[in-house]
Amino acid sequence: MVPARPHNPSFAGTLASAKKTMVLSEILTLALDSFRANKVRFALTALGMVMGAASVILVVTIGLTGKQYAINLIQGIGANMIIADYQAGGTGTPNADQDYLTKDDLTAVEEQVPGIVATSPMLEMHDRISFGDGQVKDILVLGVSPQYKEVRNLIVLSGRFFDDQDALSHAKVAVVTVPFAVNLFGSADEAINRRFSIKGIPFTIIGTFKESVNTYGMSEVAKQTILIPYPVARYFTGTDAVKQLFFSVRDFSDTPRVRSAIAKVIQSRHRANSVYDVQEYTALVKTAGQIADILTLVLLLVSAVTLVVSGVGIMNIMLATVRSRIREIGIRKAVGATYREIQLQFLAEAILISLSGGLVGTMLGLALPLSIRFFFPAYPIPISYWSVVISLGTAMLVGVLFGTLPATRAAQMDPVEALKYE
Repeated sequence: MVPARPHNPSFAGTLASAKKTMVLSEILTLALDSFRANKVRFALTALGMVMGAASVILVVTIGLTGKQYAINLIQGIGANMIIADYQAGGTGTPNADQDYLTKDDLTAVEEQVPGIVATSPMLEMHDRISFGDGQVKDILVLGVSPQYKEVRNLIVLSGRFFDDQDALSHAKVAVVTVPFAVNLFGSADEAINRRFSIKGIPFTIIGTFKESVNTYGMSEVAKQTILIPYPVARYFTGTDAVKQLFFSVRDFSDTPRVRSAIAKVIQSRHRANSVYDVQEYTALVKTAGQIADILTLVLLLVSAVTLVVSGVGIMNIMLATVRSRIREIGIRKAVGATYREIQLQFLAEAILISLSGGLVGTMLGLALPLSIRFFFPAYPIPISYWSVVISLGTAMLVGVLFGTLPATRAAQMDPVEALKYE
């Protein structure tokens, strides 16, 4: 008598796993054979998924590009910039002087608050400017420091901006806006070395400038604006009071902390009931990013409609495929194919169509931004590789969702009735 073979759980588990692997391999092989036998039909079915997957990639890319563009515009104004401005209060009595900001406040902030890389006071004057040909115009004159150029990201188009030596020597020099130069002298270049007078004191134009981003008159710089060194402007006003204080922070992420510290230093140097507005643009940058993200999400939902439509197309084709292969299903069931094997076979075909279309669409969606980055390096189009994951994952999900009904219908067929089908 042959002794019974001892039960080996490990061997049984390995055998079961091997059988499952063989079944899955067979199912995948049958799905590929079906795909090769009906290439045109399956390719046309996958076309909708190609368009849907490509639209997902492009929508995310467009959204990121728009977001980066909006943020760059705000940063062009000065995303690291902090502006302090006197609002009201501090009078104490009706006849008392207002509690304006001063140049000493700027010095105190520089000494007590770390992380600041550039500063500038700003004096504002509205004076009648006299030109050599007898013209007299009312022009906005701002007294600022040389660092004002860095704080405000100004672009010098011709000539130069005044420097520290000009400020220390009280040089009577000025830089003017491009519209000012064009209006009076014909062009920015023609304005260089031209002269004008403020209260009889002659000034020489040494440069023309513009803002890096058009603020449409919403900033302190108007179309017709002259910038002169702060020490010279201080001579005309005869007071230490300034209109605004400008600060530029080294690290953008550190801006909120620096803003809070500046507000405390300024408040500590003035009367308790004085009100000062210390503002920064990080909140504006975050808001712009959030708006761009919301718009991208909306566009993604729109592109999801394309994926749903393509999923319906896949379901219809698979239902037609099940109907045309009824006898095949009956034969497979007759020779021992289980409910799960039949279901997995047709589900695998649906997923193969959907995933292949998603893969091609993803490649096409990436081709456009990558081509722009390759041929136009000056325009670094942002690419989110999460969009690739979303695209392929959605393609897989659509294949599963819209392939389940045809696969289930095929698996539920009665093998006897299926063999009788003509």
